[in-house]
Amino acid sequence: MIAKLTGLLAAKALDEVILDVHDVGYRVFIPLSTYYDLPEIDTTVTLLIHTYVRDDALQLYGFLTADEREVFEALLRVTKIGPKLALAMLSGISAADLQQAVVEGDIGRLSAVPGVGRKTAERIVLELREKFVKGKPEPPLVLVPRNHGQQTVTDAVTALQHLGYPRHVAERTIGQALRHPDIDEAPALKDLIRAALKLLGQEKGM
Repeated sequence: MIAKLTGLLAAKALDEVILDVHDVGYRVFIPLSTYYDLPEIDTTVTLLIHTYVRDDALQLYGFLTADEREVFEALLRVTKIGPKLALAMLSGISAADLQQAVVEGDIGRLSAVPGVGRKTAERIVLELREKFVKGKPEPPLVLVPRNHGQQTVTDAVTALQHLGYPRHVAERTIGQALRHPDIDEAPALKDLIRAALKLLGQEKGM
């Protein structure tokens, strides 16, 4: 299987390029995210390749970054998603934003991508959420003023995680709750959790 190609960019369009590798022209399909960062024609470029083999065809899909290819290949493992739709998704949303939407279970954001309905978005979240959560390094705890009590913040984040919220969502929401005018400078743990859950409930209702 072809995993990488380096050659002269002989031609480029919004959805494909021709890569000249030792006088052999390879037709490679690409997402818009890759197209925008391509160099000028007749410039050497390296594309990371996914080789898609079917009974009647062999197609190459190219990406400038490992993240793009990884997300593309993850999408291909989702039921009823083929390379055409996977490529369209990466043309409508960045690889990083797509992973974040999946981790947060943001169905609305995913289904806003052309060609992706609500059922497809729900299936993507169901089948890929655990993979993206495991593959993502945990961000540092949210920094708060000393008078809020770091232990209280840590305990509140942990409590939200136990309720099923991803770590980065829990940290972001606790940070928002601490800045809320109705919250004391050094809130009790139960008050901080209650305020965070209220904010999360408001987000769901939007």
